[in-house]
Amino acid sequence: MKLTARVPATSANLGPGFDCFGLALDLWNDVTVDTDAAQGVTWEGQGAGELPTDGTDMVSKAMAHAARVGGGIVPAVALHGVNRIPLERGLGSSAAACVAGISIADGLLDLGLEPEEVLELAVEIEGHPDNAAAAIAGGFTLAFGDGVIRLDPHPDLQPVAFVPNDIRLPTGAARAALPSLVPLADALFNAGHAAATVVAITSEPALLTQTLGDRLHEQTRLQMVPSVSAFFDQLRAAGVPVCVSGAGPTLLAFQLDGVSMPDPGDGWQVMRLGVAASGVEIVDA
Repeated sequence: MKLTARVPATSANLGPGFDCFGLALDLWNDVTVDTDAAQGVTWEGQGAGELPTDGTDMVSKAMAHAARVGGGIVPAVALHGVNRIPLERGLGSSAAACVAGISIADGLLDLGLEPEEVLELAVEIEGHPDNAAAAIAGGFTLAFGDGVIRLDPHPDLQPVAFVPNDIRLPTGAARAALPSLVPLADALFNAGHAAATVVAITSEPALLTQTLGDRLHEQTRLQMVPSVSAFFDQLRAAGVPVCVSGAGPTLLAFQLDGVSMPDPGDGWQVMRLGVAASGVEIVDA
């Protein structure tokens, strides 16, 4: 049996939606497993020279976890990943690998997993639902304690990812830097801005210049990467709606009519990405 999982990149938080909002982006990783080929793990693309090839990678771990929970055992496979999502840049590479592994295990073992069960397994591994929800459902997702709501972004939404080439920010380190308590005023600020951001993303993208404010996580994370923080301020000053993508250091901006995007200069990759309307796909080859 030969299966391929295609999983989109995702941007989480989107400013005030910390650990809740996710947006699927039209940038895809492909993971193929073959039960009839010689066992092994190979990679190409992003992280090809650094990802584990001994079965300790996230895809393999997620496959094993899903199989264990489902009462099965993953057969010996040849696993080959084609990675287009940059690693440790805040574009959901870990969630993509996790969702790919669970979905492949589901296909190999006929576990019959529903999307909410895939998400539950992913959260057990990832620890938070925002990226995984968008990777599974596509579009714009709102994850909350009792489930996920998927919404269609406005067709004029134009995400632009500014990805620093030589700066990484592991999610664990970025999360560990956050305070455990926040002032009530900051919590209220985020609640209001999060509600308004839902309207902006789904109905009125021009409102994003007003709604993408955050007081829970962005400034702490930007302080960890001063050059990214400086460009963040430059984008804001130019009237460009921008947020930290996930844990960073990537910045996710949104192109608006009549507003020019500043040039970040050398050392950055600028990716104009559409929204992925669908999430993970399994192809039986």
